[in-house]
Amino acid sequence: MKAIKIAKTEFKAGLDKLESAYRLYGPVKEKQYYTFKALDKGEKPDLDYTNTRMSAKSLIYPQAEVTFEYSLDKNDDDYAILKEPAKDYAPRAVIGIRPCDADAFAVVRRNFETPEYQDPYWLSNMDATTLVGLACNTPPSATCFCTSAGSGPFNDKNLDVLLVDNGDHFLARVLTEKGENLTRTAGWTTAAENADVVIESGKAASEAAFSTTVHTERLKDQSLIGLYEAEAAIWEKEAFACINCGTCTYACPTCWCFDVQDETYGKSGVRIRNWDSCMFPLFTIHASGHNPRGQKVSRIRQRFMHKLKYYVDKYDKGIQCTGCGRCVRLCPVNIDIRRVCNQMNSYNPESCSCEVTS
Repeated sequence: MKAIKIAKTEFKAGLDKLESAYRLYGPVKEKQYYTFKALDKGEKPDLDYTNTRMSAKSLIYPQAEVTFEYSLDKNDDDYAILKEPAKDYAPRAVIGIRPCDADAFAVVRRNFETPEYQDPYWLSNMDATTLVGLACNTPPSATCFCTSAGSGPFNDKNLDVLLVDNGDHFLARVLTEKGENLTRTAGWTTAAENADVVIESGKAASEAAFSTTVHTERLKDQSLIGLYEAEAAIWEKEAFACINCGTCTYACPTCWCFDVQDETYGKSGVRIRNWDSCMFPLFTIHASGHNPRGQKVSRIRQRFMHKLKYYVDKYDKGIQCTGCGRCVRLCPVNIDIRRVCNQMNSYNPESCSCEVTS
């Protein structure tokens, strides 16, 4: 790992150089919201943003993705054969991703890259991508709780480069070979003296400014059946207001549920993978018409049990959340994962009491 200093004028010039070697993505303001998008030639990411409304999840895991194509023409040599379409896995770079969103890819990887199964689309996109993170000098929002969700405003474990805004320049930690290649291509090579001291000081100040904490230390030891059956204590109360809109799951950088559909037109067709949501009433409906999660209380329970208990028990790598706070900010009925997590962590089935701390 090395540290370099990048003057902001030099930073913009470096982005121009990167366009010849990478497809660039970054945060751009569209109307009142910031979003990650492919940058047009000469377009620069807006690094004065706080956070995007949607995460960078779709850059690796598109909302709709063609996985196969097929022909139904019996005269075609490839009749009724599923064929993978041509994909563009040329090098790409995401400039200005927040550490919590980068950490979310590591959480999702545990599902898409297992000893038994590897998702070739997700992994190929990930392998082609260089992540240039932007540290949060101050908490982006009052709903952020990354420091207690296994992430942090300066966390660099899942980045290739970490940028820290330091006035008229950036301090950058170059963390991987991908990061080394990118900074060399951009011409960002000026060594920075005492960078670690400045970065660690900024990290401590930023972490101290976070006002929200979630408690997770007891989740693994909690009884799975006990939490599942906590309808009156937790699930019925949380489900009361839910309208099953799915906003929480679509905005979440660590939600990975998808549906598979075939779309046929004439004698050709495609198989598409689409984002889906455990909050939708049709998500678990069977061909018979039976729906094991026909009530919204069971869907609310599934969402939070998956993130805060099933994932914890299966992987023993923390919760399936990096604390970005999007679901809290965007939920139209104020369902709050921080409240639910603290309730689950402190749940006592004997007293049916849940100590809620903020």
